Amino acid sequence: MHPAVVGHRVTVDSLNAATGADAVEDDPDSPVEAFEQNIWQRPSNRPLPSTDGGVVLCFEIPYARVLPPVVPSADGSGASSGKKYVIYDVSVRQDTSQPDPNPTSIERRYTHFLKLYDGLRKEHPLLVQTVSFPKKVLVGNFSAELIGERSMAFESFLDYIVSVPSLRDSDHFLEFLQGDELKRACQLLDERRNEFAVPILENTFRVLNKIFLDKSKCVLLLLCRLVAACTTSPIPHPLAEQWAELALRRYEHVCDTDLLVLYIPLLQTCLHLWWQRGRDRSLLEERLDQMAKKGIKVKGGPTLTQAIHALDPRAETT
Repeated sequence: MHPAVVGHRVTVDSLNAATGADAVEDDPDSPVEAFEQNIWQRPSNRPLPSTDGGVVLCFEIPYARVLPPVVPSADGSGASSGKKYVIYDVSVRQDTSQPDPNPTSIERRYTHFLKLYDGLRKEHPLLVQTVSFPKKVLVGNFSAELIGERSMAFESFLDYIVSVPSLRDSDHFLEFLQGDELKRACQLLDERRNEFAVPILENTFRVLNKIFLDKSKCVLLLLCRLVAACTTSPIPHPLAEQWAELALRRYEHVCDTDLLVLYIPLLQTCLHLWWQRGRDRSLLEERLDQMAKKGIKVKGGPTLTQAIHALDPRAETT
């Protein structure tokens, strides 16, 4: 167990000064501008685990923000209802004897944690029966004490999940990690706003890649979705080749039958990208020829996006 974490309220400016970060800029898609944000900051970093030279996955909530929700108006703009809620910044780290130099993070509300807890409790009641989950409260939701207590409980909850294979590999945990981001990214892709979808998918990939194995189904599926997002716009994303090369390397020696249906569309996508960039395509063409000689259909099949959607249908994806 961690020692109790109370924390304190800080303004955006004081948070930037304390962390040495650049000034917080307004996010055009954010319902609340920076100067309106009320921030709770963790008083100190979580202590490094005893790693014995290995790598330890851990979660930390360094800060939380108190925000009012946004109710869409008829013209599509947002109008605050005035009812506040708390957003927790969940940092995912792979620590050794030193803290992870490249942690990544996602933002989640109490309701996200509660949905995860309820889902796991129904599916694995015996494994979750010892988990102490913070209850809803009617008053005092935004006090530093309560936010600190909840942050500590959420950190312990996530640490426990990844320590139990059945919980870590559950659909509930995967949805918690990527559900909101995939929904937003798919909406942006449908709107042909790939340049905004790619950063969301990149961050989600980094989150999953810290938690699951490099060739896990969820990691490879997200990586292929990222490659598709980088290559389906008229001008490929500047990092398209980087992500495509990583996907090709990850696919070496993959045996999962479900994932193999993505391999030929991935090769075709890379073949077209290499052509656009004036790169040597002989190795990719050789791989496709080898598959064709084995009787595998390599032409006229689904696009990478279509193959992804067949494995993981999303209502927002056409």
